[in-house]
Amino acid sequence: MISFVSGRVAALSLDAAVIEVGGVGLAVRCTPGTLAGLRLGEPGRLATTLVVREDDLTLYGFADEDERGVFDTVQTVSGIGPRTAQALLAVLTPDMLRRAVADEDLATLMRVPGIGKKGAQRLVLELKDRLGGPTGAVVLPQGGPGGVSAPWRTQLADALTGLGWSARDAEAAVDGVAPDAEDQLAAGREPDVAGLLRAALRGLSRL
Repeated sequence: MISFVSGRVAALSLDAAVIEVGGVGLAVRCTPGTLAGLRLGEPGRLATTLVVREDDLTLYGFADEDERGVFDTVQTVSGIGPRTAQALLAVLTPDMLRRAVADEDLATLMRVPGIGKKGAQRLVLELKDRLGGPTGAVVLPQGGPGGVSAPWRTQLADALTGLGWSARDAEAAVDGVAPDAEDQLAAGREPDVAGLLRAALRGLSRL
């Protein structure tokens, strides 16, 4: 098992980072939140787990060991593979996931792409006694059309600057996708940061 990788961040994309280790570039799949903590050309360190399939080897990267542990545990649930496990961590922090499972909050779990009602029920049933309680204070999203510093805005701006865009361009791109985020909030959903990031990058590519 590759427990972690550490080295210069050689490349960043929408869903992965390339970390240079001993002259070799290792591609690591990450959530937008994890990518936001990396800076192109600077040293980076990711906790990792290697998922082996018959025709594929994929290295998944995480901000810390807690995220990695949750990623591995979530995959023990029937029907949950590595991509869905990563999607859970893209939408919910480990402690938010623990709280949702402990409270049987199906609505929160169903915000994750690919998780329907039955999937949310399985997560609660099979993880109830396995994830443990939150390890720290859970900061729940409080976004809204009138929010001054909505969490989705901060996460999106950090991800864009981490990908090499200037703070000014990142802020302009965030403003450009804000109506989409507000529509999602008005519909009772948390903004899909991964989707907003893709839309923001499409807008920046036209500049």
